[in-house]
Amino acid sequence: MCGIIGYVGRKSAQPILLEGLRRLEYRGYDSAGLAVLRDGELLVRKKKGKIDEGLAPLLKTESAAGDLGVGHTRWATHGIPSDLNCHPHLDQSGRIALVHNGVIENYDALKQRLSKAGHKFKSDTDTEVLAHLIGEYYEKRRAQNAGAPRPNGALISGDGSAPSPSQNASDALTQSVCDALREVIGTYGLAVISADQPGVMVGARRGSPLIIGIGEGENFLTSDANAIVAHTKKVVYLSDYDVATVTGERFDVQNLGANTAGVQISNLEFSHEDAARGEYQHFMLKEIFEQPRTVENALRGRLDFEGATAKFGGLNMTTAQLRAIDRIVIAASGTSWHAGLVGEYLIEELAQVPVEVEFAHEFCYRNAPLERDTVLLVLSQSGETADTLAALREARRRGHRVLAIVNVVGSAIAREADGGIYMHAGPEIGVASTKAFVSTLSVLALLAVHLGRMRMLSARRALEILRALEAAPGQIEGILARSAALKKLAGKYRKANSFFFLGRGYTFPIALEGALKLKEISYIHAEGYSAAEMKHGPIALIDPKTATVFLVPRDSMYDKTMANMAMIRARKGPIIALATEGDKAVRKAADDVVYLPPALEPIYPILAVVPLQLFAYHIAVARGCDVDKPRNLAKSVTVE
Repeated sequence: MCGIIGYVGRKSAQPILLEGLRRLEYRGYDSAGLAVLRDGELLVRKKKGKIDEGLAPLLKTESAAGDLGVGHTRWATHGIPSDLNCHPHLDQSGRIALVHNGVIENYDALKQRLSKAGHKFKSDTDTEVLAHLIGEYYEKRRAQNAGAPRPNGALISGDGSAPSPSQNASDALTQSVCDALREVIGTYGLAVISADQPGVMVGARRGSPLIIGIGEGENFLTSDANAIVAHTKKVVYLSDYDVATVTGERFDVQNLGANTAGVQISNLEFSHEDAARGEYQHFMLKEIFEQPRTVENALRGRLDFEGATAKFGGLNMTTAQLRAIDRIVIAASGTSWHAGLVGEYLIEELAQVPVEVEFAHEFCYRNAPLERDTVLLVLSQSGETADTLAALREARRRGHRVLAIVNVVGSAIAREADGGIYMHAGPEIGVASTKAFVSTLSVLALLAVHLGRMRMLSARRALEILRALEAAPGQIEGILARSAALKKLAGKYRKANSFFFLGRGYTFPIALEGALKLKEISYIHAEGYSAAEMKHGPIALIDPKTATVFLVPRDSMYDKTMANMAMIRARKGPIIALATEGDKAVRKAADDVVYLPPALEPIYPILAVVPLQLFAYHIAVARGCDVDKPRNLAKSVTVE
């Protein structure tokens, strides 16, 4: 949530910041702004609304030239979307500018204290309070002419060399940020500049991502590498409590909570083109059509047909340790939680290991009992989801091993888990997750086979699953070829006010995901249920204006699902069925049928979700909705 970008170097900052903000807008689009330093003056430009409706037109009339600046695109937490609440925020003097992602939980107490000291606030945000707090410390340090060595934390230089005495000396801005953050309760990813310190940016993180981008004679701060991949592929992922001082030539990192600060330079795995929309109308459509490749990437190098198993290099557990697992708890949020439900079916069937799926935020706070050999498995596309990261830390505090399935190398979850598996799905820009979901399902299927082969799963059954996974990309290609037919179907139902999505067994979580996709981007009320639960209350809502989408493959639950469909039919509810090719009985029971290729039950979810994604997409476009920037939503929820 919220996007941050900062630039320092030899080039004009404004176009770099504006381009970066456009690439970050999927993280928040209530408002956007930037601050650029020119001739000792901070030029602040900010505007409510999406970038091309607010900030970009403003910059055409009120340019902000300079070679140092910070920018921000906002998803509102404290204070309504407005010009005043938009970032950057200034301190009391107007000489320090701050952009911030996160929540300052004790901002009200800090605000009261600062107000008593004469500070005047212009916004309703917690961020402005932090800007004033930094400014207060900055004035004190300037008055004291501070220049002593850093009192807490070791300085690590970006070039790996030992810092010289001059480098090790505290500058007022960095230490003022440190002073302020020691008072802060909450989460933050932030970037700060001062009119009194040209050529210097200060960044810090706790709970919200922040990355240093390393260029030639220029450096960057950002909350997401998508914003800077066109300029550099060399990055440093900051850890919690890291504070970075960044100039055009170097960067230094200290850590508030430890005696040392580690710096590891990584290379981005994706390109500028990967993060571009290309020929597609929307990022979501591009990412739906990328799914055959993302499944291939998730499987690449992991299919072991000779051993009838799957291979992983990052679990960091021996075969004996994996075999000793007697329970797995999956913690996730949103779409990843739905993937976790599919994972429960997969692991319990194929590996015979009990699995429980928890909302990550519930796991943190309800003090669930965990047996000694329980492993927590966390799922997160971004690797920065606040609730999921908190669940990981809670499990580790209690002495349990944590494994992770994530998409972003270098993310907080990837770094803090004991072991894990990367999806290799590439950047996902659309707020409504698509390709990361099928990648997660693919990895979970592999993991279930891997664990199963250590227990009771036969080589014959394992090979069936592996061959079905190998065939899935080609089958998805065939489903995508029917996009035009799904577009026509979406046109028929685009005026519906409510939908039910029903499935059983492996298709129940896909019903939940199909409903989520529809309501996320089209704003049509949609609910996902087990088809068996329909008769226990929700059927009261069925009428000729309420459509039902049934997932009814030729599987072990086929006859029962068909019986549930008859109940809806008897009450004159319109029915769309996702059925297996060649099923003529479904044609007689449903108003509309979308046929899918035959597939094994454990693999069917990977195929079944694709037409539901396309259906939601085409309905949203037909209704004139902003598919990539749905209202009230943002990508990567980094606040609890």
